Amino acid sequence: MNSIPAKLNTQQRAAIKLTDQPLLVLAGAGSGKTRVITEKIAYLVNHGLPAKHIAAVTFTNKAAKEMKNRVNHLLSATQSRGLRVSTFHSLGLDILRKEHSALGYKANITLFDEQDKHSLLKSLVRERPSHYDPEQLDAYSHQLGQWKNAFITPAQALQCSPAHDIATAQLYQDYVRSLKAYNAVDFDDLILLPVLLFQEHPKVLEKWQNKIRYLLVDEYQDTNITQYQLVKLLAGSLGKFTVVGDDDQSIYAWRGASTNNLQFLQNDYPRLQVIKLEQNYRSSGRILKAANQLIANNPHVFEKKLWSQLSYGDPLRVLPHKNERIEAQQVVSEIIHHKFKHGGRYQDYAVLYRGNHQSRLFETCFRENNVPYFISGSTSFFAYVEIKDVLAYLRLIVNPEDDAAFIRIINTPKREIGPTTLEKLGTYANERHISLFAACNELGIKQRLSDKAAQRLSTFHEWLVTLQADIKHSPDYLAVIEAMLQQLHYEHWLRETSKSKEAAERKIKNVRELMAWLQKIVATPQTPQLTLSELVAKILLMDILDRNQEEESQDQVSLMTLHAAKGLEFPHVFLIGMEENILPHQNSIDTGAIEEERRLAYVGITRAQKTCTFSYCTHRQRYGEISECEPSRFLTELPEEDLEWANKKELPPEERKARAKANLANLKTMLS
Repeated sequence: MNSIPAKLNTQQRAAIKLTDQPLLVLAGAGSGKTRVITEKIAYLVNHGLPAKHIAAVTFTNKAAKEMKNRVNHLLSATQSRGLRVSTFHSLGLDILRKEHSALGYKANITLFDEQDKHSLLKSLVRERPSHYDPEQLDAYSHQLGQWKNAFITPAQALQCSPAHDIATAQLYQDYVRSLKAYNAVDFDDLILLPVLLFQEHPKVLEKWQNKIRYLLVDEYQDTNITQYQLVKLLAGSLGKFTVVGDDDQSIYAWRGASTNNLQFLQNDYPRLQVIKLEQNYRSSGRILKAANQLIANNPHVFEKKLWSQLSYGDPLRVLPHKNERIEAQQVVSEIIHHKFKHGGRYQDYAVLYRGNHQSRLFETCFRENNVPYFISGSTSFFAYVEIKDVLAYLRLIVNPEDDAAFIRIINTPKREIGPTTLEKLGTYANERHISLFAACNELGIKQRLSDKAAQRLSTFHEWLVTLQADIKHSPDYLAVIEAMLQQLHYEHWLRETSKSKEAAERKIKNVRELMAWLQKIVATPQTPQLTLSELVAKILLMDILDRNQEEESQDQVSLMTLHAAKGLEFPHVFLIGMEENILPHQNSIDTGAIEEERRLAYVGITRAQKTCTFSYCTHRQRYGEISECEPSRFLTELPEEDLEWANKKELPPEERKARAKANLANLKTMLS
């Protein structure tokens, strides 16, 4: 199949066919950007470029999976063999695993998640109490991530930081050194380290440029400075790439995303072509008119305006409420009434909000009215710290080579084995090419540590070996695990380290639930001979599935943040909490970041296909006190003639006539 589908519009077809110049596809909401990427992959393969030399990158596993599925419908299994469709971070991890030796790492690099990163920083901060404030751990962690996303190394941070940030820059250096000793990387390193690798090793870069001869980037507006460097290095001076994005949907500045990357493209690639996808296939004309008018208040590198051949649609409704409880009750009532009146399904409705805390009252109201709902982004059971701790113990018991598990539990609960000891242990293990656990009991490590530190490592080693023997010879290994948790005083540790008594009890309850669940799995008639090793493998598979599975298509109302809603669409959307201090958020007002808040509102509006309803409160409870609220400034930036305010007096005949005239004019414009 060499032809491009006739159903594609002129701009989509042009974007697919342009392969000999760098290309930016400025794709508005609902304009079919994913189809352009997948059809372009098929076009490249059908015109002689083997799939193994094509890479498409995006930001979520879900988006990558959808893209790959679509390509599989366009190409045969033989044609698509070797095609790389992944997230940025998966590509980075693949590069690191294949090129680890060039960066001085062992094979089997350990990946630190946010909790692992936090634990390491906590131990480093504890080691130098006069330099750091333990209450600022989140701030330190965020700053380190920002430096990595901005392509700033520890050496550069130390040179360029103002005096008050020198301590944080030093922490950055200590943190990176400790990670290297553990043969570990964190999430941000998955982009930063490949960039450093390619800059320092031109032959390795050339190898990867030969592997990836055409690069496609989805959601380009979400890239940070380091990701742009990676794109630039892989694409090379010829710029064999297509990047697809929308600056109006750039809503991740807080994690380093930079709309400046659009400008950088123009500067770095003078031959850059820009194709705009402005035809929207999702929303009614009225919804698009409102979205266009709102986002026009932001400055733009590239101008664009969404339009649609769909009907003009219903007015956008605005619902004022006395307080947040009435808001939740009324919105839930609106959904029930609308579904009853028009038919359809609960999954046609979405309630979108600025912050997770806004969902609580809605959950209560949905439950009280027996309306099924689903909260997007809710925490997986396997993601809780206490569950990960217990599972790390089980992983290390069955596989002492598991360095990630070792690092997680060596000081959980506290064993007074500090970061300096662990750094020396990691360096020694790297030199000897053995695991951290094996290194604990070697004569060589004892010569590098103080007697006390060496003794603590040796004691831990002996304890785990004894535990492994007890489990091996016990008819009920889960009883041994229960006894281990008691011996560790793990519940006491949770009470000691939790922020509140309630949080501690919740964590203890989760651990007990985990143990009961494991007992249930082991006792299942179908698995009478399940070993601990087999049990751990089964749990880890469940964990992976739990993290990566998509929600089955169930008839439920969706509750989610505006950030989580990006990329989705629903027939009927409710944007709640349209108030100053909520949307736009107070932090953004204080820091002058209103443009990103406006983009968030724009994303919310453009999720709607048929109807869009806004709600706000005149009063809201904050910190135990009732305070007055102002409607969001964004409501005043929407076309007044297309809004229908509930509970307002009937409009005078002249205004009704003017609105009707405006609507007719808009309809004529759309048809023309």
